Amino acid sequence: MLMKLKGQTAIVTGAANGIGAQTALLLSQQGANVVLIDSTSCAGTLQAIQSFRGKGVYLECLGEIRDKEFVNAAIARASDMFGELHILVNNMCICSTHNETPSSIDQWELEADVNVQATSLFIQGVSPYMVEQKYGRIINISSVSSCGKERTFTASKDAVSKLTKQTAKALHEYGVTCNSVAPVAMANLDEVTIHQTGTAASIAEAVLYFASSRSSYTTGQILKVDGGFCIESLN
Repeated sequence: MLMKLKGQTAIVTGAANGIGAQTALLLSQQGANVVLIDSTSCAGTLQAIQSFRGKGVYLECLGEIRDKEFVNAAIARASDMFGELHILVNNMCICSTHNETPSSIDQWELEADVNVQATSLFIQGVSPYMVEQKYGRIINISSVSSCGKERTFTASKDAVSKLTKQTAKALHEYGVTCNSVAPVAMANLDEVTIHQTGTAASIAEAVLYFASSRSSYTTGQILKVDGGFCIESLN
């Protein structure tokens, strides 16, 4: 097995399940120390990591990702335990189920806080570490939702894409890249062009590319991993 990330440290938000869990597992398999961030237990992810790597290569931080104090404390714990921080994967998000009807202000604020504000807080938190060491990989999970109908989710994830480009522009001179992986929502899998089941592991592989040295000349990009979902809108 190639160990592309041996000795590096990766922070993954939303690591309890889904894309976050698969990403944390894959990065760990590639040699990275992983910091698991979520509001609920990451026990399943931890068990998977322990099954092949043993203990001592992970840290679990549970709390409210919209809270700046929690975010900074989690990042500081990661630095204290592992030293340099090399990779940040902003994956935590929520999506309204009210697709085509106007969402309430409360729902909009919640999605904006989790999907955009928390992403920004983690970027702000890790940036000083990455700038100082003149190396870093920031990967945001956005969405191909601009092809769909989820109004508040679309707006928040479009904001994440814009934040990705602005962060890339601000940090490129310090050896820090920032890119985004845009998956298709699992609910839309029956609309993809490539007729095979999309999985969280497929998204994790795209994240691994941006997290590795192979992406050193790539920044500010949005990689759609959607099985051709968006091109269906061209019909």
